[in-house]
Amino acid sequence: MTEDARVDDELLTIGAFAARARLSAKALRLYDRLGLLAPAHVDELSGYRYYRAGQVERARLVALLRQLDMPLARIAEVVEADGAEGAGLLAAYWADVETRLAGQRTLAEYLRGRLSGRSSEMYGKFVVETVDVPARVVITQSRHTLADELPAWIGASLGRLEAAARECGGVTAAPYVVYHAEVSMESDGPAESCVPVADETAARAWAQEHGRTWETGVRVEPAQRLAYTRITKAQVAHPQIMAAFEAVEQWIAAQGLRQAGPCREVYFADWDAAGPEDEVCDVAFPVK
Repeated sequence: MTEDARVDDELLTIGAFAARARLSAKALRLYDRLGLLAPAHVDELSGYRYYRAGQVERARLVALLRQLDMPLARIAEVVEADGAEGAGLLAAYWADVETRLAGQRTLAEYLRGRLSGRSSEMYGKFVVETVDVPARVVITQSRHTLADELPAWIGASLGRLEAAARECGGVTAAPYVVYHAEVSMESDGPAESCVPVADETAARAWAQEHGRTWETGVRVEPAQRLAYTRITKAQVAHPQIMAAFEAVEQWIAAQGLRQAGPCREVYFADWDAAGPEDEVCDVAFPVK
């Protein structure tokens, strides 16, 4: 019996199956090892793998999905799903890919500007001003987070804090996020969401009750001067926001000032209601 011969009415040798699936035997062994396509039968004595003709479509589908650089766990979900569900899973994956690629294109353009010496041109698009803010009581939530998780965490944490503010005399100023260290795909901060509230005693009682569960806290921030630039919802996205931070840093140095604390994003507008070109955020540094 040759390698290409049929073993019985249902099973194919790995060579015959590979020919039908238009894949190599090496690829089929890899898919088996990865848990994506197991043989229908493995001979206990010889170790030979046998497949059913009905597995051809799955084999071809796995090969095509791997060409999309889809993670193995996602491939397994797609091939196990029925047609409509599988198509939906693929659509969701590809939407994530296109979002990532769009961000990378923007980042590449930003980096080209820096490398070509056009940084001052980019920074010139931002108007930097200063504002004096009074001392205030803030309730906070902190987390170590990478850049891809940051937007979702900011929305969720500020939502929790704004709801909690009802127990603390109400919100007295725009919420903001403080970055105590860099947040990127390699560095996880931490970041700290802050909501100013009216009642310090109630705020401390709330923080004591929820501190361990939510990593919450309360403090009195001193009066301070902020150097800031106002940006739109579209500019909040990475890496546009990096240019805004760098523009403020450059302005601070040019004015002979020095940074007096960690940078922050102050969200003064209704994020959900805002359009891409609506101003929603101040990128700011405390200065002296």
